[in-house]
Amino acid sequence: MTFTISSVKTQNISAEDLLYRWVSRQVNIEALNWLNEKRESISNGAGTRVFFTAFSAVPRYTSKNDIQPTVEELESAANACNNWFPDRWTIDQAARTLLVLSLPSDDANKYLQILSQVFAAADVGELVALYQALPLLPYPEQLCDRAAEGIRSNMTAVFNAVALQNPYPAEYLDNLAWNQMVLKALFVGSPLHLIQGLDERANPDLARMLVDYARERWAAGRDVSPELWRCVGRFANSEILADLERVLIQSHAQAYSNGRGQQKLLERTAAALACAECPLPQAQFILEQYPELQSDIQAGRLTWKNVR
Repeated sequence: MTFTISSVKTQNISAEDLLYRWVSRQVNIEALNWLNEKRESISNGAGTRVFFTAFSAVPRYTSKNDIQPTVEELESAANACNNWFPDRWTIDQAARTLLVLSLPSDDANKYLQILSQVFAAADVGELVALYQALPLLPYPEQLCDRAAEGIRSNMTAVFNAVALQNPYPAEYLDNLAWNQMVLKALFVGSPLHLIQGLDERANPDLARMLVDYARERWAAGRDVSPELWRCVGRFANSEILADLERVLIQSHAQAYSNGRGQQKLLERTAAALACAECPLPQAQFILEQYPELQSDIQAGRLTWKNVR
């Protein structure tokens, strides 16, 4: 079995071929030959020791530089695997994923057992590579517990590997796990806009959890990320609208008063966008008190892209 860069047009290229392309153009021939040899050996059923040894050894042969995909390649990635967006992957992560994808997977139980072993033995860097690769792996529906374990991790890098720019959670996690992931992202300071499927997976339970979290932050005298309101507006009731009105009033009053103008302007924008998404007449009445914001939202000049 010989591994080469696919000659197929970029838009039809597979995830595996894309990974190989990114690795091959940034490593020397010695490293590429080593990777090819290990992939072939693993795919032909070499013992698990060969796989584990190669998986750990990858950084000795590759750099940790970014893969530097082109815009066209990122479009191909999204087509190869639904909404896959690996623009922040590194060369060693791509190479490790190629090794995992080389594992024979005809026997689901054996494959999942090996995968479980490599997760159990992995260091932080290896875990990041493994969790990022979840949407590319066979039997994704059987990896939900594994993804949930990554979400519970106290290592932010591992959590982010699951939660950010990863299509797996939106497609496979149930609402309970999904909601916990979004809430934890706020807790550890990870940007919500990098969570794929954030808008599509918003739900009433999540909205209530986020508002409770915001109130706890306010009670402790702490700021609330403006991104929090992105998952709230559509499910707001009168009580939540009162919170949104509070944000609008206070952020308007404080925008230029204490050297934190940008933060307060973001809070104001977020609260206005949440009101605009709420179907209740009361929400529209609140928004009407801020005609400039209302006009900018209606004209498409203010969107959630402005709240980051």
